[in-house]
Parts: sequence; structure tokens; C-alpha cells
Amino acid sequence: MEIQTDRGLSLALGTGRIRTVIAALVSEVNQVVPVSRLIDLAWDGDPPARARGVVHNHVHRLRRLLAGHAEIATQGPGYVLLADPDSVDAHRFRCLVADAQSAEPWAAVALLRQALGLWRGEALADVPSERVRQTLGVGLSQARLAALQELGGRLLLLGRYRELVTEFTGWIAEHPLHEELTALLMRALQATGRQAEALDHYHRARRHLKEQLGIDPGPALSEAYLAVLGGGHSRVPGDARRPKSAGPPPAPAVTACPGSGRAAPYVAPYVCDHLRGPRHPRIAQLPPVVPDFCGREREIAMLDQHLDRVPRPECVVLAGAGGTGKTSLAVQWARHHKERFPDGQFFADLRGFERPPMRPRTVLTAFLQSLGVPDADIPESVTEASALYRSLLAGRRMLVVLDNAGTAEQARPLLPATPGCLAIVTSRRRLNGLVVRDGATLVKVGPLTSEEGLQLLHNTLGRQRVEADTAAAGALVEWCDRLPLALRIAAARLMAHPEWSLACWTQKLADERRRLQELSTHDADLAMEACLYLSYRALSSNAARLFRFLGLHPGPCVGDHHASVLVGGDIEGTRRHLNELCDAHLLEEHAHGHYVRSEMVRIYAAQRVAVEEPRWAQDQAVQRLLAFIAQRRVAPPSSRSDLAGSDTSH
Repeated sequence: MEIQTDRGLSLALGTGRIRTVIAALVSEVNQVVPVSRLIDLAWDGDPPARARGVVHNHVHRLRRLLAGHAEIATQGPGYVLLADPDSVDAHRFRCLVADAQSAEPWAAVALLRQALGLWRGEALADVPSERVRQTLGVGLSQARLAALQELGGRLLLLGRYRELVTEFTGWIAEHPLHEELTALLMRALQATGRQAEALDHYHRARRHLKEQLGIDPGPALSEAYLAVLGGGHSRVPGDARRPKSAGPPPAPAVTACPGSGRAAPYVAPYVCDHLRGPRHPRIAQLPPVVPDFCGREREIAMLDQHLDRVPRPECVVLAGAGGTGKTSLAVQWARHHKERFPDGQFFADLRGFERPPMRPRTVLTAFLQSLGVPDADIPESVTEASALYRSLLAGRRMLVVLDNAGTAEQARPLLPATPGCLAIVTSRRRLNGLVVRDGATLVKVGPLTSEEGLQLLHNTLGRQRVEADTAAAGALVEWCDRLPLALRIAAARLMAHPEWSLACWTQKLADERRRLQELSTHDADLAMEACLYLSYRALSSNAARLFRFLGLHPGPCVGDHHASVLVGGDIEGTRRHLNELCDAHLLEEHAHGHYVRSEMVRIYAAQRVAVEEPRWAQDQAVQRLLAFIAQRRVAPPSSRSDLAGSDTSH
């Protein structure tokens, strides 16, 4: 669990039973929690003799930590956390879900998505008490699944089938035994003409239920199965049933936005004229282009060079940090040149930095189905399915766009191997395995230039508003690190408030304590902090620890020796971890041993070290760095080579 101040700063709770104490107090905000209950929860019913004193010490520490933000008062036999209930995510979640129950379907969808967007993983996952997780966390998790089920019913009612498929495919992977969620996904797949996929989900769920619980599917799943087999429409569950007077559902809406940073857990359903014939299906899966796309002349020119090389199979990797617009670039280029690939264009979001990532077997199944292969003829093994896929591409000129790949192994089975085909792979990593083993060309996608950033603001906000304060517009571009995602979020906030001046809102971004918070939307996936978190979460534990401690370094540049001193490790190990950060585009090696990073990366690292590392460890790291710098300054010139580091990182 995490506690944030009203300024968006996270408070470091540390580890151990203090998390159990605050979890119990927060879960019952404004209600007295007896000391005996805190003891029972903290020690799972088996407390030591000194337990009461330990709880008192934890409460005393929490009072100091929360001073100025909330109050823990002593009342009767226990303690009470006095705070605004709306400041507690669990309370806000339940209120939003309750409001959705009586709202119109379209409004209910927005409320339920806002409620589900408050979640950051499993409830109370980092609280050490098993009893707390069972008594408090299980109820919250069940409420989360109930809200998700309600959301699915409302989407089904509104005819927004593609959105339902987008969001529920990943949830089903995490909850394969939840029959109602599977039934909703089956109904949506049936409504979009994907009966084979719907039946595949049914058989998979039936197999899980039989193997793990020894039971057969219940009424909801069985009814959905019979409806798919009969080609009819299964009912919408609960209060989300369509009224008789509501008329036919509207056309399905497609909400995935290329380049938005949002990871959609499915193979994109942008299929036009799915089958023009039994042998030669026409495939056109490219998403729409972003209308305000601009710049990227260098990258486009590098992609153009590969058109002349296709007759032979080609692969290009577009690698860059999250938010640089890799997907937008790939889709823009692909749509502009799709006539060069008359046999079709595949598109798949591999969701490589999400949990769980898309399995190559799942994508191969979807590709083979698009090529007209019956489900019964699709091989089970990835190797055989990949061989069949490449065989069917033989003699065709096709473009394959694989978005958001996490590893080379995830993308490799999906690469075509026939002359006339081109694969474009986007990733936050360099995917050196594809470059070395598969002969792929690496194209780095960095931030926009300052001029391109201003052009993007012109395209989104309008030239008149930007030119009314060009100085503020230029500052806004720089505060956003010239990242397309950050600039689009900023533009969206400004478009929603036409009365705001650029100068006034840009000043908010000047405060680095608020910058990541301001560059976010109500959609949890469309936020710079969430974007950075996905890259951070994918790091190894040692590289993640180094990333955090670099947050104690105040400058944009850091030397490898300074990094080694901060983390308290050997120089060779530190260099390996620095290379991993560079591979993830969280750092860039400006010169040998000298690394630079963007402002938002620096701010995010500072936030993570404050939240995840104890204060004493931070203080020791800073003292080591200061001692190293002082030693370097007084060392004679002949010995300074042994203390090499970046002068610009002081």
C-alpha cells in the first residue's frame, strides 16, 4: 500500500508490521480500531508479550509521518485515523461503484473505469500480515471483480464490444476460473463475428474448471456457449439488460489510440474485408493514424530505405523510451506505404511490459485465423504454428507491425521469413537479439526537436492559442521533455480548460514535485508516471536499485564511478546495470562512462528512492557520494585517473 500527501508526494512507510497497523487504520478510517485487534492482525493471532508496546511505537512513528496530513487519535481502547474518507482509495472505489449502479449506462462505464483505475495491483499485497490480506484484502478483490463484471455488462449493453474484448482478454488471463467474466468476453467476441475465439475461451475455461476444481461450467458460461453455437444473442447479466425501448445497440467503438502509451491486451481488431475468398484473405489490421502526427523526418527516411530492400525479408526495430511515439510513427509510415504490401497488413500489440504479456502462441493463433486457418488445424506448439504462418506468407507481400515487444524471443516467432515482407517491431528496449541473430535494423526514436514539439502543440491546441504566448509554449515543450505523449496530455488538459493561459499552466510543470502528477489523465494508462513505471518494473532487481539511488543525484548527468559510489557496489557490476538502464532508455551514454537522463526520469527516480529505500540508506549513499567528490577534488593529478567520473555530474 502507498500513502500520498495532498501534494502528490509518497510517504515512505518502511517495511514490517507498521504496514499492518496503518492498513487496519486506513481500512476503517474515522472508526476506532481497538489495540487488541491491531495486535491480532499484526501477529496473525500469535502475539509476543511485548506486542502492545510495539503497536504503540508504530502509532507514534505514524503520527510523526502523517503530521500535517492526517491525525491518529487515541479513543477508548484503541486508535482512530481522522481523515477525509475520499482521500482513501478503497473508500473512493466503493463510492464510485455505488454511484455507477444508478447511473445511465454510458455514465456508469466512466464511473466504473475511474473506480478500477484506482487499483495498482492486488489489494494490500505489500502488507506482511496474512490475516489482514484475508480479512480486508479478499473483500476488496472480490469487489474489484464485481465492478469489472458490471463494467462488462454495461459495455455489452452499449454495443461497445471491441472495448470489452480489449479490456477483458487480459483479465481472463489473470482470472481463468471466473465464469462470468469469460461469459461476457464470449458474448462480445460473438457480437464481432469471432465465434471461433469465443468457443476457444469456453473450452479453455472448462478445462481449467475441471482440472483445478473438478467441476463443470455453471449456468452463465453454459448459456454463453449455447448462444455462440446457436448464433443467437445471450442475455446481458444483471441490471445491465437493455430495455425493450432502447433500440438496437450502437456500432462498436474503437478506443485504442496509437502512440498513447496505452497497452491493449489483444491483437487489434482493425480488420477490413476479413475474408475475400477461402484461399486469399485480405488483411488490413493497421490502427488509425494519429491526426496531429508531425516531424520524424530522419526516422521516416531510415524506414523508406528498407522499401527498396523488400524483395528480401526485412525487419526494423523502432526502439525508444515510453512516450516517444513509436507506435504513432510505425502506424503513420505503414499506412502511407500500405499499397506496397497489397496482400495485407498485420498489427499486434504484444503488451511486452504489461502483466501478463501477450504470448506468441496467442498472436500466431489470431494471425492464422485471419489467414483462414480453422482452429482445429492450428498447431499447439509455437514452433509448428510459426512454421505454418511463414508458409502461408510465402509468395505474398505483407507488412507485419509488432507493437510494444518486451523481448526478442516474444517477437521472433512472428517475423515473416519470405521475400516481399517487412516487419516493424517497436519496443522500449533495443532488442539486440533481433539485430544480432535476425539481422534487424535498429532505429532509435528519441524525443522530438523543440520545433517539432511546438508544431505538435500547433496541431493540437491551434496556432492562435500557441502564438499568443510563444515563450510559455516553448517552456511547455521543454518541461514535457519534448515527448509526444506528455505534450498530448498537456494539450488535452489545456483543451479541456480554454480559460487557462499557457503561462499559468506551464508554471505548474515548473514545480517538479507536481510535474508527473499534472501530466496524467483520468485514464490510469495515459500518464507519464505510469509510462515510466512500466519501464522501471521491467528492470532486474539490481538495475532497479541502481535506478532508485540515482534519484539522489541532483543533476542530469552522472558518471559511472559516481553511480557505483551511490549504490555501494563494484564498478564493473555498476557498469552492467548502467547498460541495462541504457537498454531500457532510462539513461543514455553520452560518452564513455558518462550518462545523461531526462528531467522526468530524474524526478521519477527521486520519487522511487524516497518511497522504497529507508532514510538511513539514502543518507549513507549521499555521504558516500560527498566523500568521493571531496576525495577527488583533493587528490593529486597523477592519481585522479583512478577516481574518474563525470565532472558534469557534481
